[in-house]
Amino acid sequence: MQLAQDADIVLDPICTEPLVRLEYKGVSITLLGTAHVSRSSADTVKSMIDTGRFDGVALELCENRLRGLVDPDAISKMDIMQVVRNGKGPMVMASLALGAFQKRIADQLDVEVGADMRAGVEAAEAKNLPLMLIDRDIGTTLKRIYRNVPWFKRVKVLAGLLASVIAHRTVSEEEVERLKEGDVLEATFNQFAEHSEEVFTPLVDERDQYMAARLIEETTQSGCKNILAVVGAGHLKGIQRYMNAAAAECVEEPKQRQEELNKVPPAGNLLKVLPWLIVAVILIGFAIGFSQSSTVGWGMVQQWVLINGTLAAIGALIALAHPLTILSAFVAAPLTSLNPTISAGVVSAAVETFFRKPRVGDFSTLRDDASRVGGWWSNRVAHTFVVFFLTGLGSVIGTYIAGYKIFETISVV
Repeated sequence: MQLAQDADIVLDPICTEPLVRLEYKGVSITLLGTAHVSRSSADTVKSMIDTGRFDGVALELCENRLRGLVDPDAISKMDIMQVVRNGKGPMVMASLALGAFQKRIADQLDVEVGADMRAGVEAAEAKNLPLMLIDRDIGTTLKRIYRNVPWFKRVKVLAGLLASVIAHRTVSEEEVERLKEGDVLEATFNQFAEHSEEVFTPLVDERDQYMAARLIEETTQSGCKNILAVVGAGHLKGIQRYMNAAAAECVEEPKQRQEELNKVPPAGNLLKVLPWLIVAVILIGFAIGFSQSSTVGWGMVQQWVLINGTLAAIGALIALAHPLTILSAFVAAPLTSLNPTISAGVVSAAVETFFRKPRVGDFSTLRDDASRVGGWWSNRVAHTFVVFFLTGLGSVIGTYIAGYKIFETISVV
């Protein structure tokens, strides 16, 4: 079997971006490294396709990211409550945060988000060339990051996403050009990816493997003989390495490898049973309290309601929720904390959308509003997710504090 030729990163006479040229089973593959918010990269992609040297174009995109390019307001068409009820609220918030990070950089440089990829799509369509999407679904990547990071480190990852929204420092075009060492998705998690294998593996290395497998698959299925693959420059050497390994029969068949990389690891057994275990412990605490005396028992119930309800209500208050939403958070939290199948955040989000229904304008400006901190509070769509998150967070904190207080009471009596 013919190996992909091992080549260093080179420069093409008509290209200012880094290139890696490979050959796999008689198919020539040119990997073009770009920055996803670089004007130079977008121009280079178009000029390379316009040379007529390529009969197929592969892009570092998945179906969802392509849809986001073609229809930027697609995320605005979601059913908010269905998203929250299905447990996808945190994922949508993460997607909005990532989009906000990209948009802020693009706005500073007056460059369209994903300009290089859009240039690839438009130039390929203009020349009627096959378009191949080779990146793993962004939702799968985020889920695998979440599952791969130990639970006690997930707060740091969340903080990184929030920082990408809150930070407003000006980014120079020179700094953006340095994004060629990765891509915007990776830059968002950069401070963790550099020092955390748990983040680096699903964020960078697995995507290198996935894109290599997709390119190998396309060499046999597309019928193309000269493919231009546009990817973040940080992926160049990784894709090259895995294509060579596959050609040397050191790894699995490409389809099998893709299936493995698309699997979302299940939650650990401890995380599955922990909510129910906490409920059982709290109920046992109540039982012990009532067995000692009704005064002690009802005192514990009062502590539970006040602490849990108050902290959930404070979360809703910080989110600037409707007064009745704040009241619903106080009432719901002590009850939902004893039922892991529903959260106080879901209840509060439902009440908030009832009293403050998102307007048409909120959906149309969602992408712009999510790029600034105040927009998460002023836009009713984004605000619903803020209410959901902060109320739920308050209830979780309240559960642990109230539980501690209950058993502190038992130990004293």
